[in-house]
Amino acid sequence: MVPGIPTAAVSRLVTYLRILEELERAQTLTTSSGALAGRAQVSAFQVRKDLAYFGRFGTRGMGYTVSVLKRELTRVLGLNRSWNVVIVGMGRLGQAIAHYPGASEYQFGYVGLFDVKADLIGQHVDVPAQREQAGPLGQAAPPRQLRTRHIRDLADFAEQQRSAGQAIDMGFLAVPPEHAQSAAQSLVEAGVKGILNFAPTLIQPRPKEGGTLQEISDEWRDVMVENVDFLVGMKRLAFYMLNPQLKDQDPEERT
Repeated sequence: MVPGIPTAAVSRLVTYLRILEELERAQTLTTSSGALAGRAQVSAFQVRKDLAYFGRFGTRGMGYTVSVLKRELTRVLGLNRSWNVVIVGMGRLGQAIAHYPGASEYQFGYVGLFDVKADLIGQHVDVPAQREQAGPLGQAAPPRQLRTRHIRDLADFAEQQRSAGQAIDMGFLAVPPEHAQSAAQSLVEAGVKGILNFAPTLIQPRPKEGGTLQEISDEWRDVMVENVDFLVGMKRLAFYMLNPQLKDQDPEERT
């Protein structure tokens, strides 16, 4: 990927892909930057600019072939391969995440569930079947069951996964904020390189021993963390509801 791509552009790419999937289900064969822009609530220029970061798509005056652009955006976003995911924290939020069917549709497969509470350890949780496990004629396969393990078993489990050629790619954190940092550390020590943090706190990489706070320890190098804080979203929504005139002045919206 070209350096310097705005985070907002990547987020919009996800939106464009969802729109293309809707168009495909409606058996629409072609579309245009203007049509995509109208559905995504951005300008046609913005659509063309976002797509240009990743290559040349479509034909001038002809627009885009829906199936082709969908395939290319799927590739750009890394959704044409499988991703093995564990969930740490199997309370109400963790259970809701585990049950969400959309993950498997995009090749995110849950392979392990972890917690520290005695009443949750050993419980079996239904998770969506993998896409390749779909039945004939696209029929949905029945859910799989995963047993919740203690987080102290995470490192051994991760090693077993690697030995089987199914290394853990991502960890979803659905733990109380005071436990998020230690849970993230457990994931990193287990070799997980992607963390989606649902706890309302920021995860801090561990500094290098004997170094400055800016020097990241070797185990944290190349670890990507995405924070999903519902409260931040609600606060931002409240602000823009009170100040709607400022929404279009957000510089990120204009990139």
